[in-house]
Amino acid sequence: MQYPTRFSGLPEYAFPRLRALLDQHAPGNQPIPMSIGDPQHPFPAFVTEAIARNAAGFRNYPPNEGLPGLRAAISDWLGQRYGLPEDRCDPDRHIFPLNGTREGLFAACLALSPETKNGQRPAVLLPNPFYQCYAAAALAAGAEPVFLPCTAATGHLPDFDAVPAEMLARTTVAYLCSPANPQGAVAGADYWAKLLRLAETHDFRIFADECYSEIYRDTPPPGALQVAHLTGADPERVVAFHSLSKRSNLAGLRSGFAASGAGNIRAMLQLRSYGGAPLPVPLQHAAEACWRDEAHVAENRALYRAKFDAADEILGNMPGYAAPEAGFFLWLHVGQTGTGDGEGSALKLWREAGVRTLPGAYLARDTAPEFGGGNPGTEYIRAALVAPLEDVKRGLAAIRDVLGGQRDGGTGTRETA
Repeated sequence: MQYPTRFSGLPEYAFPRLRALLDQHAPGNQPIPMSIGDPQHPFPAFVTEAIARNAAGFRNYPPNEGLPGLRAAISDWLGQRYGLPEDRCDPDRHIFPLNGTREGLFAACLALSPETKNGQRPAVLLPNPFYQCYAAAALAAGAEPVFLPCTAATGHLPDFDAVPAEMLARTTVAYLCSPANPQGAVAGADYWAKLLRLAETHDFRIFADECYSEIYRDTPPPGALQVAHLTGADPERVVAFHSLSKRSNLAGLRSGFAASGAGNIRAMLQLRSYGGAPLPVPLQHAAEACWRDEAHVAENRALYRAKFDAADEILGNMPGYAAPEAGFFLWLHVGQTGTGDGEGSALKLWREAGVRTLPGAYLARDTAPEFGGGNPGTEYIRAALVAPLEDVKRGLAAIRDVLGGQRDGGTGTRETA
């Protein structure tokens, strides 16, 4: 039998690759997991209470558009967090509860990226490195994924000014993650405004992945919908995606949402009615309670802030350390430390200290020659700060001790994200 070729270019997913790299070797110490962004902080107790209280709802098919109470809670949160008026976040027109944000990030490309643009195969612009769902979504929609390198030179965000006009002419979607996974870089209001002007000039949509928006050091990151409202941009120009996975430590609840103009939401809902799976009713009630409570989010943020401080203290003088602005990952440049590349450094950490990190190249792709070529993650590892604080400190100390030596004239000066 034949198989489709449209996904034949996808590499093996990051974590099977990591298992193949590490699992044939014994760990050098008690394992410390820092490879997967799987939140370990407590989730609020009222979640299980809400599920139990509404457990009878498991017998019913959930509504495709989500429960009114959940949509209203999300609308209220958007208004409070980003200052959006109701005509920009109407719960009946602009909110789409998701069964995990990955569902929306993938399906939005199918629902909203046209089959052709200006008579050509469409292009979908992706940050590189990136959440791997984006590339698969572009291919599923019949588009060409275009990888824009996000390096220290670009502030770890895509340089959209480097995209040629002829490519912008066939661009239908630009994905942007802010705060960025894995680098923790934040797109400021000016950056969003500039991207919105570019999208309006060349008529493409922006898919704003803001799943890490509530984990930050001091200043709340601005949102794409917020900037679109302040600049008077077309509400259909942006689809913003948010999640309870990181904000509320509820990755297993599989609850997030998309917010956009009424036309985009209508198209996404229609597609899901044929091939999607709404969140079960009791889980929607739990999600509603989470979006209406900020106390647990502030507590969660404080726990991550303590880990940021620990990383600054332990790794601050290590060559290649960059203090993240937000999110819960460290994007460590190991080009002048360890073995000089991400794969070798991840293996060295595992074999000598039992610390499990992810090679940066597994989150990125080779870029086209016109964008500089090469894989921008090759000399990096990603370390997740999700374990309890004492485990994180042990992992950070091991990273310092195993990889902290200089290579090729490293200066030991901390980089800035």
